[in-house]
Amino acid sequence: MIDVDDVVTKNLPSLKDKPWIEKPVKAALKSLLYVDKFQEFGQQYPHLNGLEFVEQVLQYFDVSYSVRDSERENIPATGKVVIIANHPIGSLDGLALIKLVCDIRRDVKVVVNSLLMELEPLHPLLLPVNNMGGTTPKDDLKAIHNHLANEQAIIVFPAGEVSRLSPQGIRDGKWHSGFLRFASQSQAPIIPIYIEAKNSAAFYGVSMLSKPISTLMLVSEMFKQQEKDIPMRIGKQIPFEHYGALLVDIKTKTKMFKRHLYRLKKGKGDVFQTQSAIAPVEDRKQLKEAIEHCEHLGETPDGKVVYLHRATKNDIIMREIGCLREHSFRAVGEGSGLRRDLDKFDQHYFHLLLWDNDELEVVGAYRFADTAEIINAMGLDGLYSHSLFNLEGKMSDYLAQGLELGRSFVQPKYWGKRSLDYLWFGIGAFIKKYPKYRYLYGPVSISNAMPQAAKDLLVYFYRLYFGSIENFAPSRNPVQFNQALLEQLKQHFVGDDYKQDFSKLKNLLANMGVAIPTLYKQYSELTEPGGVHFIDFGIDADFNNCIDGLVLVDIEKLKDNKKKRYLA
Repeated sequence: MIDVDDVVTKNLPSLKDKPWIEKPVKAALKSLLYVDKFQEFGQQYPHLNGLEFVEQVLQYFDVSYSVRDSERENIPATGKVVIIANHPIGSLDGLALIKLVCDIRRDVKVVVNSLLMELEPLHPLLLPVNNMGGTTPKDDLKAIHNHLANEQAIIVFPAGEVSRLSPQGIRDGKWHSGFLRFASQSQAPIIPIYIEAKNSAAFYGVSMLSKPISTLMLVSEMFKQQEKDIPMRIGKQIPFEHYGALLVDIKTKTKMFKRHLYRLKKGKGDVFQTQSAIAPVEDRKQLKEAIEHCEHLGETPDGKVVYLHRATKNDIIMREIGCLREHSFRAVGEGSGLRRDLDKFDQHYFHLLLWDNDELEVVGAYRFADTAEIINAMGLDGLYSHSLFNLEGKMSDYLAQGLELGRSFVQPKYWGKRSLDYLWFGIGAFIKKYPKYRYLYGPVSISNAMPQAAKDLLVYFYRLYFGSIENFAPSRNPVQFNQALLEQLKQHFVGDDYKQDFSKLKNLLANMGVAIPTLYKQYSELTEPGGVHFIDFGIDADFNNCIDGLVLVDIEKLKDNKKKRYLA
């Protein structure tokens, strides 16, 4: 694993013509680098690579890691993420961190200096760069970006080398900004991990005199870590929406991340705004058993099953829904920021589930409520929509035969696979089975991740063509336009030709890199003219300041093709 001849040839080529010096230097290096130990290890475990190799090395040195249970969950089990850490030992701390992350998810790789590619058993876990100095081959950079694009995890040690003694204590040297470029380009969250460890006093003393010599000492320092535990502090996620919005240069932002990480050591306040990690998914076998006890509503052409669920105490299905909701909403710039997106209304609402029996996964879900039943039992305060819009007064005429819909989601991995359409099949199956409902209503969101101009256009357009003459359910936090903005928005549309203006809206949004939200398009196409209204629009401060439009659909005015599709 370590070839002293190769080390001397590459780093001390002048010794080739001085055999009287070369021989003792090689002997010293052989001792300093524990060559015999490494050769013995390599001969004993030639078949190991990747995580198995890491685990065997940690076992050989009897080194472990420790983290707080509450912080372990800060590492998401799925989804793209960039993990950054300090590098106090320069060896086993990196392996311990790999082990920690792999205990949660197996898709992690480490961005390392290309020199470390000499460690062949670690190849499956490594993504090489030239110390993030700008000379990395394009294919290597592409591999990093592809890894994140595939919703996987990377670990980066931004210093690129072991920590040294400084006036502030044992700290990394200058951080390279490569990790921030990777994360920003993929819009991945960043998780800081502070590793509590150190090398010997002799190492830091030699470091002050000669960094190259101290680097050669890292192998012997590694053997001094035997039988030690490496504590780690795992910070909360720093979402792209927060760090990406900061109007500072990349060098300043990199320094801010370094300061944020080192503040974890003493539990000081965060430099960046953070959010809780999403809770892990539930046990597949237990989830399947619980799902199969739900009310069966039907099956889709490709074999997925539609179920109806009512929440109970200690409910595994609701925990799974809360986890998947948060994951799905964060993917579009929304989300509650909580471990699970669950609220007090979930307990007395219906939950329509689309179940993939092959993958043992909840594909997506819709939440809805028998409005009359809830009002009789709990009053208007039992309705989620009433927390966003005032449903008193004339709206009560619709609530008596109303079914409130909302909180729909489809897991990102199932996007573009007709999953939302299948959920509508489920709603149709429910209405066929319980035909007392005439009106569908509920809040429909516009992501706050959209440009402000796009949100303004959407609200203006849907007010123009689907607004109610009388606002009989006003928002508690309404979206308001001043006269100047109204005049500006008015210029984009003719005002009396829906098809022409709809096409114009799509083009305007496309120029901004966004599209009409699927549910807005779907609701507006359900009925004949006059069957759909967006009564008012408001800002939901508890849901990442997204805009909610309160939609009202008259089922009796469904288009014939929609009746055949969903209610036949």
